[in-house]
Amino acid sequence: MIIIGIDPGTASTGYGIVKKTRKVKSKRGSLKCLDYGLIKTSPSFPTAERLQKLNNELSKLIKRFQPNVLAMENVYFFKNLKTAIPVSQAEGVILLTAAKNKIPVFQFTPLEIKMAITGYGWSKKSQVQKKIKTLLNLKEFPRSDDAADGLAIALTYCFNKT
Repeated sequence: MIIIGIDPGTASTGYGIVKKTRKVKSKRGSLKCLDYGLIKTSPSFPTAERLQKLNNELSKLIKRFQPNVLAMENVYFFKNLKTAIPVSQAEGVILLTAAKNKIPVFQFTPLEIKMAITGYGWSKKSQVQKKIKTLLNLKEFPRSDDAADGLAIALTYCFNKT
């Protein structure tokens, strides 16, 4: 099973792609990081063009990796109202892109993600990143917090839904 985890944003959308295989000896199966990174858009472009780029880049990832599931962060509380609308617009584009590709979507709150990865819902970002590195046997941490979040979201699906 291939899972794409998405941390939505207009300026920067983080993604992580994880493959989970079931092994007879292990209930959890084995986990492998296939890819991670960012979909970036320029603030100098109009909103519609930025959202179109997000759709196009996500569609390319879907075509390349053929994920079975899309998991994304569900941010329902915003500290800054200025970011609430752009992030909500990005979420809408991600949901539409998944629907057009007939990929089921699962959403997780930041608390659920931290709980799934570290066992503690109020973990620090550094604790989550350390655990991701260990779980996926990565040589180094993803340099971008958004990309690391994408991997954490994909892993949350693996632990909570499979």
